[in-house]
Amino acid sequence: MSINNNVRMFLNDKDGASQKLARDILDGMADWVRVIDRNGIVIYENETMRREIGFDSMGKSCYFSLGQSCECKKCITKTTFQTEAISEKEQIIEDRIFSIKSSPVKDSKGNIYAVVEVFRDITKEKNLESQLIERNGKMNKDIKYSTALQKKILPSKGSYGPVSIDYIYHPAEVLSGDMFDIVNINERYTCVYISDVVGHGVSASILTMFVRQTMRAIMENTIEPSKVLKELHKSFLDLNIDDDKYFTIIYGVLDNKEKTFTYANAGHNSFPLLIKKDKIKVLENSGFPICYLFDQINHKEKKINIEKDDKLLLYTDGIIELRNKSGEEFGIERLQNSIKGKKGNLIKHILDAMDDFHYDEPQDDIALLKIRMN
Repeated sequence: MSINNNVRMFLNDKDGASQKLARDILDGMADWVRVIDRNGIVIYENETMRREIGFDSMGKSCYFSLGQSCECKKCITKTTFQTEAISEKEQIIEDRIFSIKSSPVKDSKGNIYAVVEVFRDITKEKNLESQLIERNGKMNKDIKYSTALQKKILPSKGSYGPVSIDYIYHPAEVLSGDMFDIVNINERYTCVYISDVVGHGVSASILTMFVRQTMRAIMENTIEPSKVLKELHKSFLDLNIDDDKYFTIIYGVLDNKEKTFTYANAGHNSFPLLIKKDKIKVLENSGFPICYLFDQINHKEKKINIEKDDKLLLYTDGIIELRNKSGEEFGIERLQNSIKGKKGNLIKHILDAMDDFHYDEPQDDIALLKIRMN
């Protein structure tokens, strides 16, 4: 069959008007469009392709019009003829990247007699994709560094003068919104806190750094719980960040001389537990979180006696809000039951109970700090 006959069959030319309309539509497309017969010969190309490649490739091989001396290693035209299905690939032509789609052209009996190829210039998209991959790589590297840094600034497990500590720390994402710290002020006073920033991820983790650095700066001047939280709230207001950012915190001071623990609560709904021999006491206390809703907040202090071998558990709501398949929460009662009457490593008992209870990856950051009086 001649080239002219192939072209007429492709355009299905019934009259001059329909032929002109078909050509006007194809020539008006921003994409390159061409038709190739079974012999790999170009039997039609639209005006856009002809103009941009710089010559008329009608009657020439399909690879010649793309500036090649031989056919492509992956010839989607042949694939379409063989499979009678649409085939796609990406190809670099000079300094441009094209997405090429090859579709079968059939006659009235359903037989393929040609293939139509549409070339879409995706150079900008691919360059943007490369930039995003590069930036994501840098971001992932930065996040890994931030993760290592966040874990590094956590207190080491072991002895801190009159107390020793152990803990659980499991971010829901790579970075956590939970933070805790313990500081020996002198031989008499040891300060401890645990905080929970709303949300998790990068923004929450940045705020945990603020909490840690600010708390350490404040404790250089005062350790009184109500005053410390008041100064912390004032420093937070000075940040002038989004109104939806806030955090909760419990802060307390262990007095090794008086054998007491004085603490204040800024909106932290996970009340600490005091473990005295076989008895567990919930250290309830209320207060407003550190947020922008209030210009000034006063937090109420509470004091308890604490003795040798007593233990304190400070934790975040990621533990008590852990859910099972039925949607039930782990809750403070299950937390207490996991350690009630238990000997040995309390952290392990808690982890075992959590593993037995939940069925999926935790949706929130998890942190628990155990403090034992030496």
